[in-house]
Amino acid sequence: MSRRFESTHQADLDATPEQIWQAIATGPGIDSWYMGRADVEPGPDGSVRIDFGGYTPSYDVTAWEPGKRLAYGETPEADGRFVAYEFLLEGRDRGSTTLRVVASGFLPGDDWADEFEAMSRGHELFFRTLFEYLAHFAGRTATPVTAFGPPVADWDIAWARLHDELGLTAPVEAGDAVALPGDDGVVYYVNADTLGVRTGGALLRFIKGFRGPMVASHHIFADDARRHTDAAWRSWLTRVFG
Repeated sequence: MSRRFESTHQADLDATPEQIWQAIATGPGIDSWYMGRADVEPGPDGSVRIDFGGYTPSYDVTAWEPGKRLAYGETPEADGRFVAYEFLLEGRDRGSTTLRVVASGFLPGDDWADEFEAMSRGHELFFRTLFEYLAHFAGRTATPVTAFGPPVADWDIAWARLHDELGLTAPVEAGDAVALPGDDGVVYYVNADTLGVRTGGALLRFIKGFRGPMVASHHIFADDARRHTDAAWRSWLTRVFG
């Protein structure tokens, strides 16, 4: 069994096409909402490379129309597997923009359904984070944080521990207040595999690792970013989930 897939995410944003292009078509911009660290070779023959905890996909640019359209995708593997992304921008009145993001690809193998479900939930978080970044931190550059906790044996218990740590009570919903030491925030997105929290200086995300640990994948905008290091969050995850 195998499956082709396509998902679409769209938002009307109080950001200019130029601000959105900076966010989606430059390394520092992508660092501020996606995952890990990005390196962009600009232009129609360019590339987008991501480094996320040893996972290092590379995408070839297939469309490069600044302020209007960006598309890039992986070279299909021998079994046909690939993922591609397209960003469509339409400028509107008073400096606002409609942004449409399309993720598509092909998943081979008998376990495609589990992978598709995990990928879809991850995409929902990533693109909601992009919209949140453009709404609250447009034009600023984040320091990305990536940390992996210990293996999780029971995800119901793991999510309950995380909720307790953040002062949340199930069922968790967007808009719920979050309490962190020295950093109050609000839930901006939640699904079965992810939780996104916005504070005054950060976008904090907790992700169910596919067949693995709880992952902290954060974007820190505050001046005290040095206290939000990979090592500090790794220690935090170990304390909570160890």
